Amino acid sequence: MSQADIPAGLRLCRASQWNQVAEDWRCFLELDGGGCIQAEKNGKAVGTVAFLRYRPSFSWIAMMLVDPEERGAGIGSQLLTLVLDCLRDQACVRLDATPAGEPLYRRFLFVPEYPLVRAKVVASGQRLGPVGQGARFLEPEDLPAVLALDRRIFGADRGALLTRFHTGTPWFCSVAMERESLLGYCFGRQGYLYNHLGPVVAESLAVARALVSHSLAAHDGMAFAMDVPQSAPDWIGWMESVGFQVERPFLRMRRGHAGKLGEPEWQFGIAGPEFA
Repeated sequence: MSQADIPAGLRLCRASQWNQVAEDWRCFLELDGGGCIQAEKNGKAVGTVAFLRYRPSFSWIAMMLVDPEERGAGIGSQLLTLVLDCLRDQACVRLDATPAGEPLYRRFLFVPEYPLVRAKVVASGQRLGPVGQGARFLEPEDLPAVLALDRRIFGADRGALLTRFHTGTPWFCSVAMERESLLGYCFGRQGYLYNHLGPVVAESLAVARALVSHSLAAHDGMAFAMDVPQSAPDWIGWMESVGFQVERPFLRMRRGHAGKLGEPEWQFGIAGPEFA
């Protein structure tokens, strides 16, 4: 794919009722180590897949889309074969699978890591209550410390992606500080159907609550989604208490092994199935 193919990718997103916008596609096309593959039939785009290399730990596959009218013809298998060939030098490849896509990935030797759920909310400052924990908007001068901590927590370098999130939507991004110590951070981005909040990284549940509350409080009436590990019932319970509704599950999977990746106990929300 090239920049000229983004409208075709967006058409497939809309056909599948996915949330991505043109900027998401540009991330894959413009970030170092990224790329997209498009399947065509009679000159028309009928499928896509995209990837990012999170050096040095693993690579990420996303945007596996097949035109609803063309499903069942093996297009997804062909795209997955091609993208894995592009990433054949990578020790570990990861992705987030929907229940519908999971059987395909298992056939290609992907194995489960852990389950996640998507939750949605219409922001309400009244329900969120006081923020606390030193939460405030993330400023450009905060980025070096945030990105250094993120390399440790995420287990790979995604600094260029997070910088891009902040440049595009700084009004969704927050940090929590105690004197000079960074306790956590939250990013966000715009979508077609709703905004997406994440990643959310925090040293404690209280800090995670403060970050999400701060990011949402200034946007009363706006719709947001978050994707969170299913193994955090206290966190999901708090989200439900402020209006989030759990909508659907999905599953993080990997092919190959990269050892221990980051510090998952700090990760209260992912960047989304597009970006890990």
